[in-house]
Amino acid sequence: MKSNFRAKVQAFGGFLTAMVIPNMGAFIAWGFITALFIPTGWMPNEKFATLVGPMVSMLLPLLLAYAGGKLIYDVRGGIAGTIGTIGLIVGAEIPMFLGAMIMGPLSAWVVKRVDGVLEKHIPTGFEMLINNFSLGILGFVLCLLSNTIIGPAVQEANALISAAIQALVSTGILPLLSLVNEPAKVLFLNNVIDQGVYYPLGMQHAAESGKSIYFMLASNPGAGLGLLLAYAVFGKGASKSTAPGAIIIHFLGGIHEMYFPYVLMKPITILAMIGGAACGIMTFQFFDAGLVAGPSPGSIFAYLALTPKGNFIGVIAGVTVATLVSFLITSVILKLSNKEDEDVLSASAAQSAQMKAEGLDFLQKTMGSATAKDTRYSFIAFACDAGMGSSAMGASTMRRALSKAGLDLHVEHFAIEKIPPEADVIVVHEKLADRVGMAVQGKRIITIQNYLDDPAIRALQEEIAKQYGKA
Repeated sequence: MKSNFRAKVQAFGGFLTAMVIPNMGAFIAWGFITALFIPTGWMPNEKFATLVGPMVSMLLPLLLAYAGGKLIYDVRGGIAGTIGTIGLIVGAEIPMFLGAMIMGPLSAWVVKRVDGVLEKHIPTGFEMLINNFSLGILGFVLCLLSNTIIGPAVQEANALISAAIQALVSTGILPLLSLVNEPAKVLFLNNVIDQGVYYPLGMQHAAESGKSIYFMLASNPGAGLGLLLAYAVFGKGASKSTAPGAIIIHFLGGIHEMYFPYVLMKPITILAMIGGAACGIMTFQFFDAGLVAGPSPGSIFAYLALTPKGNFIGVIAGVTVATLVSFLITSVILKLSNKEDEDVLSASAAQSAQMKAEGLDFLQKTMGSATAKDTRYSFIAFACDAGMGSSAMGASTMRRALSKAGLDLHVEHFAIEKIPPEADVIVVHEKLADRVGMAVQGKRIITIQNYLDDPAIRALQEEIAKQYGKA
């Protein structure tokens, strides 16, 4: 029951991510324009600065609305979401990011339901006429409703949320959010927090002040770096040997999922993550630091690229402090550990590989999927929350390994809800397995702990090599 609830929350976060992530390039473009051309920017320019307002009030919310509507009902849903959301924008006094993320999917859902009712009653030859007019009439109604009813309600809700967080900022207890952020992140709920809560608030805040600390509340790469450094120095077995590679991918590549297994195998290290993140936030507050847009991915390069003029010392200090605090706490935990054997990461991963080899993983037992012995795979899907970070890295690694073995199979990465039915086998982190089970049925699912080097992945590679006579 607990894992099913977590899977549903992860799925909600995945939906939010699917709205935000495709538009991150537009958000970053706006961030660069803001950082460069506003009066306090690096290159003040009155003409270019006029782009800031229309982009943040019109372009970005409409992009979110279109993406959300398209997720519900393809292009027709995207158009419906955009029409409904423009009513919010015109009647609002603030950037309607939150409203767009509500109104876009809601408008598409209404149109989809109405289309479902009308579909069986459309006379032959009148399909295009009725479809166009039904969308136009529904869009007209949704636009008016959003302008007069939904918009004011969203503004009130936004004001309450902003007031609550501003109260935290003013009282200095904003670092306490780390008590929620860090445990949620290692359970793969990081996108619910960032894309669903902090980034929309950050965009609104940045539109008013040119920067926002909200972008840094959960995305600071310092705490994860400190944890991985401690494992690289004081870890044992596989955790020690894999930590340096994880550091590069996490800190420079911005894929934070790389450190999640290291916390999960020794849960007490979550104290290091909370301590490091909280001290990082305190440092950001002390220096009044902020970013001009959400760093996606959360790489140190993205942090520095989105740092506005006059904030580099504060941003670098916050990342550094988070790293040092996390490193020290994790080091103490690892030094005091009484385990002398190969670390839990290797042991649990090996056990997972054995289960997959025997065709006994959780989802196969519950769904009765076919085992590898009955199947010759040609399409391998790696999946993660957004389909752009850890799964892309895992797919690339698998593709290279198969290529070295002389095999040219279709290996691709996807967001969980976008896994195609043609995939023969799905590779996903064990913490996301329940969510995959909700999205896909009748497929073999390989659960792993490390997208780069996991016994279950190696076992799958050997299995495929045997299937194609390359063993």
